[in-house]
Amino acid sequence: MVSLRKTILRDPKASPQNVSNDFQTFYYSQTLDHFNYRPQSYKTFQQRYVISFKYWGGANSSSPIFAYFGAEAPLDLDLAGIGFLTENAPQFKALIVYIEHRYYGQSIPFGSMTNALKKKGLRGYFNSAQAIADYAEVLLYLKKKLSAESSPVIVIGASYGGMLASWFRLKYPHVALGALASSAPILYFDDITPQNGYFSIVTKDFEEASKSCYETIKQSWSAIDKVAAQSNGLSLLSKRFKTCRQLERSSELKSYLETLYTNAAQYNQPPTYPVTVVCGGIDGASNGTDILRRIFMGVVADLGNRSCYDIDVLNYPPETILGWSWQTCSEIVMPIGRGHNDTMFPAAPFDLNSFAKECEEKYGVPPRPHWITTYYGGHDIKLILHRFASNIIFSNGLKDPFSSGGVLENISSSVVAVYTVNGSHSLDLLPSKQTDPEWLIMQRKTEIKIIEGWLTKYYADFLAFR
Repeated sequence: MVSLRKTILRDPKASPQNVSNDFQTFYYSQTLDHFNYRPQSYKTFQQRYVISFKYWGGANSSSPIFAYFGAEAPLDLDLAGIGFLTENAPQFKALIVYIEHRYYGQSIPFGSMTNALKKKGLRGYFNSAQAIADYAEVLLYLKKKLSAESSPVIVIGASYGGMLASWFRLKYPHVALGALASSAPILYFDDITPQNGYFSIVTKDFEEASKSCYETIKQSWSAIDKVAAQSNGLSLLSKRFKTCRQLERSSELKSYLETLYTNAAQYNQPPTYPVTVVCGGIDGASNGTDILRRIFMGVVADLGNRSCYDIDVLNYPPETILGWSWQTCSEIVMPIGRGHNDTMFPAAPFDLNSFAKECEEKYGVPPRPHWITTYYGGHDIKLILHRFASNIIFSNGLKDPFSSGGVLENISSSVVAVYTVNGSHSLDLLPSKQTDPEWLIMQRKTEIKIIEGWLTKYYADFLAFR
């Protein structure tokens, strides 16, 4: 079975960048439980949100609010790593707001993630419905505080945050005029998307980059098993891959390589294109080089020449691991797996029974695998949403493995799919660069034109109904 950390949607290589001085940090006394009336429900915690007033036209002009929804990580990376809001706010004279997801970063009830997850009675408040209710409460509070009740709100999110943005528009249309949901795999639940959708796209990305690279990777798993079966096999593998510590199981090396390949595909961004870099290392080895040496050269090409390679270096921050583990063991049950010979990876089917057993052993409660589609929908999405929903952009890049669970066709005239053939995970929201290809520039322009249309209609309606 694919380990839980393989379904985390963030780039583990991302590092904090310099944050603009235009951002001001605030804390909101957030309600612990929005949906019950027990005494504990009324407890509060401090939820972090960050605002830039730099471009805002003010409440008197009903200038819009761009609200970015934090996801399964601290907010810090988003402040510098997401360029869409700051680059487009001047055109719309928009207020920029970033809101941190409960139980991450500085918005953790009960002190720390470890403490919050340790107690059974506290974990239950850590879910997506509570999170988007948090966002609604913060946004309504801000609109009132700033006397901006007539300022329309556009919510924006990437990956899991994109899922939250689309669900928010469905659940809170009175708060958000529209949503931009970037790389949001809202259809990777139940049996809507084939289990192997994610790994099929990873495989396709590598095969399109280099057929020989793809074949080498596909053959490497049995080569690893063959060496591992020797009496000193793990020691040999540790030396061959220059691991910083002795391998205890061959599965550690396989997991490490799998993560390297999936990250390369998921974040296969221009101008470097990590898949091409990895395959360049694998294919660049001299004639006669054995498979494992070729694979190692792919690692070197991706991570650079090092004295040793930490097999845990591609893991995510402990806080994200802890939080996402709980979320996937409770409600975000994405059945990502793969069968025999349907990808370049060894078989690892998703088995709900064994997954549920693991979760119950870890947390004392089984997952609710069908809750997401019960609460937010997903089945027959075009039939259901083409009349009910409005003003949602589902943006995707088809090189992104998570696009297999994304919305890739228009549902209605205002619930639209904007995708690029060569795009990767949430690439449209990243800061623009001079080296950006024309297809990426056009994707962003299309999104802005759609949002501009939403706002134009809103202001016309606002005048008509006053």
